[in-house]
Amino acid sequence: MSKVIISCAVTGAVHTPTMSPHLPVTPDEIATQAIEAAEAGAAILHLHARYPEDGRPSPDPALFMQFLPRIKQSTDAVVNITTGGSWTMTLEERLAAAERASPELASLNMGSMNFGMFPMLGKYKDFKFGWERELLEGSRETIFRNTFADIEGILERLGKGHGTKFEFECYDTSHLYTLAHFLDRKLVTPPLFVQSIFGILGGQGADSETLMHARRTADRLFGGDYHWSVMASGKHQLRLGTMGALNGANVRVGLEDSLYAGKGKLATSNAEQVRMIRSIVEQLSMEVATPEEARQILALKGGDQVGF
Repeated sequence: MSKVIISCAVTGAVHTPTMSPHLPVTPDEIATQAIEAAEAGAAILHLHARYPEDGRPSPDPALFMQFLPRIKQSTDAVVNITTGGSWTMTLEERLAAAERASPELASLNMGSMNFGMFPMLGKYKDFKFGWERELLEGSRETIFRNTFADIEGILERLGKGHGTKFEFECYDTSHLYTLAHFLDRKLVTPPLFVQSIFGILGGQGADSETLMHARRTADRLFGGDYHWSVMASGKHQLRLGTMGALNGANVRVGLEDSLYAGKGKLATSNAEQVRMIRSIVEQLSMEVATPEEARQILALKGGDQVGF
């Protein structure tokens, strides 16, 4: 691989305001940190929205539209809008912003799973907002739903309906086989952008053997029809991202996935994490892809074809 695409997941729906004062919550904060991440070297910006008054994950397209135009006006980065949202949202809610914005790229989780956030409860004595404890505790008994019918519907409505391509989020080996099923049915079109995700409780572990197994499995299933990317949660972010890059992967960082910039040191921004992984990639004698190069690599429709 000649170029490494850096993705930045700016805020997500996992971490809560109590966990870091640097987590962007308001539309202004999300836009500012997204633009800074792009300036630092992120070719793709993966975006969620939050209610500005308390930081709860929000599916409201109106909130997305408060930061999407500003990001487009300020940077050439590829905008990647979530269809995962949060396990607390219905499928219609999760799709609302992406259908409104018609992005070049959208995330798509490739299977239902346990998504355990509740271990984070032990790290914090008090929370700023009541919803934070409720959200984390709720993950103990809730399944994050992404059925075959759900996936087919997203592929039809966003892929066929808007020309949007997908960041296929694969939290387990089984998700790679699910993606292969849709490829066999010609419901997805190469080149596939496969995001292997490590370190989420309920998904695959964050270790070198599992990472290489994911790589070998994807090679066997997709051959030359895919581009691989690696994301790992928490303390595993840079270590597995570096290992992925050494083995031909693109990389994803961002405060959605990890709040840290080193052991015990909270990242002050998404851009700080982007600069860290960019430095590693370049010191490994690899080049970082520009947004336009990312568009060409992933065969995206172009920034002039979006709805914001």
